[in-house]
Amino acid sequence: MTRKRIQIKKIDNISSRQVTFSKRRKGLFKKAQELSTLCDADIALIVFSATSKLFEYASSSMHQVIERRDSHSAMNRLDRPSIELQIENDSNEILRKKVEDKNRELRQMNGEDLQGLTLQELHKLEEHLKRGLINVSKVKDEKLMQEISTLKRKGVELMEENQRLKQVVPSLIHVHRQSSESILSNSSNLPEDGGSDTSLKLGLP
Repeated sequence: MTRKRIQIKKIDNISSRQVTFSKRRKGLFKKAQELSTLCDADIALIVFSATSKLFEYASSSMHQVIERRDSHSAMNRLDRPSIELQIENDSNEILRKKVEDKNRELRQMNGEDLQGLTLQELHKLEEHLKRGLINVSKVKDEKLMQEISTLKRKGVELMEENQRLKQVVPSLIHVHRQSSESILSNSSNLPEDGGSDTSLKLGLP
């Protein structure tokens, strides 16, 4: 008759849990001792129970095994760069390559550094430059039309201002003429020096 397989989950009954812990802990330590003896392995086990009671096993010395583990971890940290540093180095390398590619593309668009390109790459570059030239011409034409439209609008404004001045100037001339005639009329009405009744009489006291 085969043994019933125990489902691996937390044991709710406290007494059963303590009994199972004691049996399995002893079995674990026994297996560790056998592994150490058979394979000449240096083994250390640390176990805390649910009640925070400490149980430990070491094939040699617990302190020596822990020191050996710490020194091994420290050596690994020194020999292997951190994940953050590795990611940063990878990112910098990717950015550097992108900058180099963009600079090379700019030189090629200026007609430089073309010797290493294949015929297909040269054809692709030529098509790219043609499309760029078409776009430049399109934008230039749009700017030119905008300037022409602005000049036409200013021309219309100047013509309107000229018409307004043509209407205002005759009125100003008429007002100026009336003012001049009024001044001349007032001047003609002034008495002459010989017709003055004022005389200077001199006599002895």
